Amino acid sequence: MRMRFFEGEMCLIVLNNMKVFSFKAQRLERLRKERQNQIKCKNIQWKERSSSQSADDLSSLFEKKDFKDRPRSTGSKSTLSLRLEQCPQQLNNPFNEYSKFDGKGHVGTTATKKIDVYLSMQSTQEKLHPMMVVTMANARVHDLIGLICWQYTCEGREPKLTENVNTYFLHIAEDDGEVDTDFPPLDSNEPIHKFGFSTLALVEKYSSPGLGPKQSLFVRINAAHGFSLIPVDSQKVTMKDILQKALKKRKGSQKGSGPMYRLEKQTEPNVAVDLDSTLESQGTMEFCLVRENSSRGEESSEEDPPIDITTVQDMLSSHHYKSFKISMIHKLRFTTDVQLGISGEKVEIDPVTNQKTSTKFWIRQKPISIDSDLLCACDLVEEKSPSHAVFKLTYLSNHDYKALYFESDAATVNEIVLKVNYILESRASTSRAEYFAQKQRKLNRRTSFSFQKDKKSGQ
Repeated sequence: MRMRFFEGEMCLIVLNNMKVFSFKAQRLERLRKERQNQIKCKNIQWKERSSSQSADDLSSLFEKKDFKDRPRSTGSKSTLSLRLEQCPQQLNNPFNEYSKFDGKGHVGTTATKKIDVYLSMQSTQEKLHPMMVVTMANARVHDLIGLICWQYTCEGREPKLTENVNTYFLHIAEDDGEVDTDFPPLDSNEPIHKFGFSTLALVEKYSSPGLGPKQSLFVRINAAHGFSLIPVDSQKVTMKDILQKALKKRKGSQKGSGPMYRLEKQTEPNVAVDLDSTLESQGTMEFCLVRENSSRGEESSEEDPPIDITTVQDMLSSHHYKSFKISMIHKLRFTTDVQLGISGEKVEIDPVTNQKTSTKFWIRQKPISIDSDLLCACDLVEEKSPSHAVFKLTYLSNHDYKALYFESDAATVNEIVLKVNYILESRASTSRAEYFAQKQRKLNRRTSFSFQKDKKSGQ
């Protein structure tokens, strides 16, 4: 008992010593901080000035200045000043509501689409260079027109646009900016992602508000299997220029190659038009394109196939999404049912989940998504009967060309092949061009090897 009492008494003594030590440490720390604060402060004694100064001397020390007529500095403007000067132009842009469809700040995060737009209302030199527009993929054609007008106004282009978006429409255009008048303008209510065209032209419907339709000049060129409308700026254009434009529209009729053609007035058969004369001197806007050394009605039917309006509609609607339920052929010749979805942007292959056959012994098909720029070819392999046909889809994957084989009834296969080829022709991707160039190189090597083999066997 005495030992325990002694141990408890020792603990109390130790605790009291610790409290005293802690209190002394706090006091020393407080004294140290006070000394540091005293070092920062300095006491200065006030002394009265012995020298006396006059009132004029004192007033000169604090002279009153007028800052109202202070001259402005002529230095360089700050970034804020430049932004403020540009702000009124952006605030007064009548197309601000369409700025939300601008996709330049969303590239890589949201689906966007780059389009080169030729502006037909600009001067001759300026209209040769397109304006690149990045739009959101979910925008409609009407929204894209408003976005083009908004960007046009923000960039300060001339002439100024009419504030009504409905005054303009979008046309398919060639790479050089020429408006393709054989196709109708894009439907304003359709989403822009349905169209795979990367080059468009903004065309004005009306010359100014309150006036009637703008009188655009079109020359009708009749041929053996249809006609073309050639747009011209004025009637001062020469007939040689009209002939060149007409030949450019004909498939395969390039400058310096193929058969030669002449122009005749529609009402004067077998009388060639003077190519150096102007359109104004002809007194008509309708002509006929006739091949040299032949007369009307004698052109070969092999020249150009008849242009059917359904073909034009199929080409325009080829970029619309459509799905097909077909069978995919694997290496071991077994098939699996898949759903093939085709649009202007990509091709999707999704396996059908409710397979009738057991998948225990077969390889399960994984979903495949192929970007349209990676598609190379779509060919019909065989068509044995109306109920069975096979086609091949070739695409680029990891710097290698892969082929997928599918089968279905002949009508479905032909529709798929036609739809995919329309998309391939409209996009003209580099993958497709390199694929055909590689095939041509292989064919040339094979032909050269066969020639050398025949030559050695002949010796």
